Amino acid sequence: MRDKVDLDAYRAGLLGARAVIPQLLDRFAGEGIHATWATVGFLFFDERDELLAHLPARRPGYADPNLSPYEHVLRIGPSEHKDSCHYARSLLRQIQQCPGQEIGSHTFSHYYCLEAGQTLDEFRADLEAAQAAARRLGITLRSPVFPRNQWREDYLAAGAQAGLRVVRGSERAWMSRPDAGGAHSLAKRVGRLADSYANFSGHHGQQVVSCAGHLVDVPSSHFLRPFSPSLAALDPLRMRRIRARMDHAAEHGLIYHLWWHPHNFGRHPDESLRFLSDVLDHFERPSMERGMVSRTMGELIPQDASA
Repeated sequence: MRDKVDLDAYRAGLLGARAVIPQLLDRFAGEGIHATWATVGFLFFDERDELLAHLPARRPGYADPNLSPYEHVLRIGPSEHKDSCHYARSLLRQIQQCPGQEIGSHTFSHYYCLEAGQTLDEFRADLEAAQAAARRLGITLRSPVFPRNQWREDYLAAGAQAGLRVVRGSERAWMSRPDAGGAHSLAKRVGRLADSYANFSGHHGQQVVSCAGHLVDVPSSHFLRPFSPSLAALDPLRMRRIRARMDHAAEHGLIYHLWWHPHNFGRHPDESLRFLSDVLDHFERPSMERGMVSRTMGELIPQDASA
């Protein structure tokens, strides 16, 4: 969010996420829900000096310098204890200890693969730094979610060389195609909002597919929008849309890939968790009736692609 909104304006959402994540883990553990937590590499550290010592020498040369976090990171607090908005090692430890959870990659620096100025070699350096940060916690990253869904085929090949195996692609709909600069048109934004409440683009249940022989693609099916007081009256439609998509995937033996950011739950945690709880309650029906199971992204890698 750093290049989109001021920290003070979004602090409540970030701090709320820190409180929500343990509650999510408790619910996931109790319900047997498996999830992948795509994590920015910067967050694997708990001290600024430690983070600075592990920054890659080659960094993204975006034409828009505001996209790069490397100047910003020089001014963050000295530790997770004193600056809980910029570190997350303690949360990662909790995720590691929770059964059925996978820590994936959101690149090292929230890298934007479609922005002007950056290069493939800079992207490779970013991935190497992300793997190195993860190894310090005993983690091997296999499942990337690219920031703002920006990726290209040659970048997927570089990801495969760095040990990545399965990627979350975009929904197969015009309003979900990624754009450079995060400059989504008004039509796309309106389209995604409307599609959360009514079936304008289909159900988006997916099969696992190969991306040009590089990474396995597990496309998203649905973004779980955060609770909004102004749209609360439409929540029954939002729930019906999710249930219909989930049921369609179960009926046809497809993957239903639900995703969101923990900070989406940060501003209205009780309402957001209550809505998610209803989603998970509904999951029991396709689970019992059709054998639908919960999996991490890494657990969906075909055996012949897992080496």
